[in-house]
Amino acid sequence: MVNYLVNTTLAQRFFDAIIPVLSWVVITLPLWLSPFHPAVVAYFIISFDLYFLYKAVSTAYFATLSYRYIQLNQNVPFAKKLLNLPKAKQIKHFIIIPNFKEPLYKLEQTIQALQKSDYPYKNIFLVLAFESRELEVRKKARKLQVKFRQSFTDIIITYHPLLPAEVPGKASNQTFAAKQVKEIITKNNWRMQDCLITICDADSCLSAKYLSCLTHGYLKDGRRLYHFYWAPVLLYNNFWQLPLFIRIQATLSSILRLAFLSQKDKLIQISTYSTNLWLLNKVKFWDVDIIPEDWHIFYQAFFTFGEKIRTIPLFTLVNGDAVNSGGLLKTSGSRYEQEKRWAWGVSDISYVLKKFFSTPKINAFVKLRRIIFLMETHLLWTTSFFILTVSASVPPLINPVFKRTVLGFLLPKLSGFILTFASLLLILYIYLDYQLRIKLNHKIKITSLPLMFIQWYLLPLVSFIFSSLPALDAHTRLLFGKKIKYKVTEKI
Repeated sequence: MVNYLVNTTLAQRFFDAIIPVLSWVVITLPLWLSPFHPAVVAYFIISFDLYFLYKAVSTAYFATLSYRYIQLNQNVPFAKKLLNLPKAKQIKHFIIIPNFKEPLYKLEQTIQALQKSDYPYKNIFLVLAFESRELEVRKKARKLQVKFRQSFTDIIITYHPLLPAEVPGKASNQTFAAKQVKEIITKNNWRMQDCLITICDADSCLSAKYLSCLTHGYLKDGRRLYHFYWAPVLLYNNFWQLPLFIRIQATLSSILRLAFLSQKDKLIQISTYSTNLWLLNKVKFWDVDIIPEDWHIFYQAFFTFGEKIRTIPLFTLVNGDAVNSGGLLKTSGSRYEQEKRWAWGVSDISYVLKKFFSTPKINAFVKLRRIIFLMETHLLWTTSFFILTVSASVPPLINPVFKRTVLGFLLPKLSGFILTFASLLLILYIYLDYQLRIKLNHKIKITSLPLMFIQWYLLPLVSFIFSSLPALDAHTRLLFGKKIKYKVTEKI
């Protein structure tokens, strides 16, 4: 009976609606509950503020920890260590770069970063995953193949034909490319366990140590067949070409990704990551009817193999591009659409809830922990700005009687004090941001330092426009059954 219910359209709509409905309930709670139970609202807001303070302190701690590990790792000679590991010669790297209408120079920049790799063996295969619907794509492919063919064991070109059951985007393109890779591996009688697949965004520049670090970590990992590997993608590649508002968002995103790296029990890969072909084959590659694919593939694997599935941190850096469409308005629109696409990951909640009931062999508590983390992430995404900024002033405003109580008088002051204390952690974020850009050769001019501090005063506005609002947009569309389309993020 349970299996029947989770497969019905009604159940799908119910699961899809859970977090979007909760988002709207939490955001509007001060408005509809304050006239009747203002004290309940006040305690909720204070509790939320304290939880936010805890999250801010945790982010600062884990970001610092990750930065420390990266510092220690930069002096480790992984390439030399591989020479002492006999199995290292058997490992073959397939770097899949899914792309659609990417400028030729951007793809060249990404491939040139791969040319600088210190990986000691000639086992690197470049897979350029194009979409067949892109005009003159074969001309672009030929240019890249001619220019870089001497730098790799082979350059594999794939042209993904979009099928009726597929959704345009990375997932369907990657699946087509990875299946082509599988055919090559089968033809050559190579073991899928020895073939590492790295999904590399078209604007992601892997560090010179990435492949050596990945290979060493993979070979030393006793449960490597069940693991993904991820290094933080920091959005500094085009930092000084960005409008101010987008620059702030790029900086904050980079720090949050850095902090996420050290949270090993919660870590899930995003954007650019690696795993082995055996695992991808076992889960039948990426589902081709979804848009946000990175967390989804993790949960595909998790509900196949259970708690053995983990994402392992690689303490090296990947340098990526933030959104840049030229002018402020166009770039802002592109950034909004990108965030909305990321927030569409809320659609994964329906997937994981159905899988919860259809995978009885996996420990229920382990499944619940993963599901709750996913739900919490998407709920906080939409609600944090509203609760932290305006909610504390609503109960005294709506309920004048409550305003004359001690709690009503203290609520805005307590909320403001907690948030002021949390904002002091921005000093650490600014320091880490400065140090990270030095490591990526993006130094700050002395004349730009005052602006780097002043820009943080715009953080609430930036968080609303480029985080909470597009996330709420995505949730609301899902609530009413209006799907979004994959839009390629422009990065000129």
